[in-house]
Amino acid sequence: MAAEKEPAKPGSERLTHLRLTLDDQLPEATAAHLRALARSKDRLQGLLDAVVVIGSELDLPTVLHRIITTAMDLVGARYGALGVLHESGDHLEQFITAGLSDEERAALAGSDFPLGRGVLGQLIHHPEPLRVNDIPSHPASVGFPAGHPPMRTLLGLAISVRGEIYGDLYLSERHDGKPFDQADEEIVRALAVAAGIAIDNARLFGHVRDSAEQFQRLLLPALPDLTPFTGAAVYRPAAQPASVGGDWYDAVVLPDGACAAVIGDVVGHDLHAAAAMAQVRNMLRALLYDRRTPPSEVLAQLDNTVHAITDLPVTTVCLARIEPAAEGWTLRWSTAGHLPPLLLSPGRHPEFLYAEPGIPLGVDPAAPRPDHTHPLPVGATVLFFTDGLIEHPDHPIDDRLAALADLTGAHAALPLDDLVRTLADQHPSDGHDDMALLALRTPTKDVRTDTAAPPKPRS
Repeated sequence: MAAEKEPAKPGSERLTHLRLTLDDQLPEATAAHLRALARSKDRLQGLLDAVVVIGSELDLPTVLHRIITTAMDLVGARYGALGVLHESGDHLEQFITAGLSDEERAALAGSDFPLGRGVLGQLIHHPEPLRVNDIPSHPASVGFPAGHPPMRTLLGLAISVRGEIYGDLYLSERHDGKPFDQADEEIVRALAVAAGIAIDNARLFGHVRDSAEQFQRLLLPALPDLTPFTGAAVYRPAAQPASVGGDWYDAVVLPDGACAAVIGDVVGHDLHAAAAMAQVRNMLRALLYDRRTPPSEVLAQLDNTVHAITDLPVTTVCLARIEPAAEGWTLRWSTAGHLPPLLLSPGRHPEFLYAEPGIPLGVDPAAPRPDHTHPLPVGATVLFFTDGLIEHPDHPIDDRLAALADLTGAHAALPLDDLVRTLADQHPSDGHDDMALLALRTPTKDVRTDTAAPPKPRS
């Protein structure tokens, strides 16, 4: 006889059903939990990457734009903006945007940037995180200007620098169409802290860079009256780091009627290089006035002098004299490891005056230094420059020199001041070194004849 089945206990059927339900749902729940953990880990890694990215920039406009785009990436926002507060703190003085298409920007071309009224003004007057699911229905909404793309959702957070509100970060329209949530707010809040530090660093860097550039310019001379010659010079600091450098130039009309020109580069980007540059420039000018000798002998005397009385870093120099000749002028020069001058003659393509370069100052004061000469026609321009104008790690130096010659030829008709500024603005280098340019132009024949006599005493 078969054993009878034990009757089920009350509630056992419900327990069995619950276990089956859990067994069925456990894999999916686990997968969902793991997916949530992965998203959280990815978002945290994204935050860390964003902090590194914005912290690596030191140019303030670049930092501000990078803050917006990294915040957009973290929360998947289509649009982003950063409003910089006016010093009064009651309105925006700058509004930087990201995410707008070319067509959307064109549609807004006639509109003024927001000053921080309406919903945007909420953060100015109440600097607490702001999440809005429907902008048009918000009590503070004043509508959008004509041509503004439709926006419904908003996430806004204030950015503080040294305890003061610097500006407000605004994000709008998640790509998935959902409103911004608490997780979005928390990660952007964390980014805002790093953003404040990055902005502060960029501002400090800007102050140091401006101070260094001003100091460098004070060390460099304003070109004196070079009549009957024409001269122009320009100096540009390195993009990074923000420091003084060793590039310098000088030009002066000498008692014998020649015009002396020098350009040099002391190795280094620090106060030591700047101080050495000032020393060399001052000693060289004194030697030029005292010794009416070929450039090679002046450089040799300079090398011996600095070797004896100072610890000079390695220095490259090109020293030249433009002297009256029976026909036109003569360029006489000597280089100490420096780049060749570039000659721009009327009606001809620019040419480099390649010659034995000699060795830099501070290497071997006993080494011989050659002199070189080249005839100059009236109205010729000689360009002297430092390597920061042409060096680029991705291109051979000959390629960059050729690019400089082409650039000079394309702008040969410009006045001399405009020419040197154009060359500095459109330089073929990578811009990561300071650069100096000096251009001298020979006078017309009539003026040269008038000034060929012994010069009048200079006051």
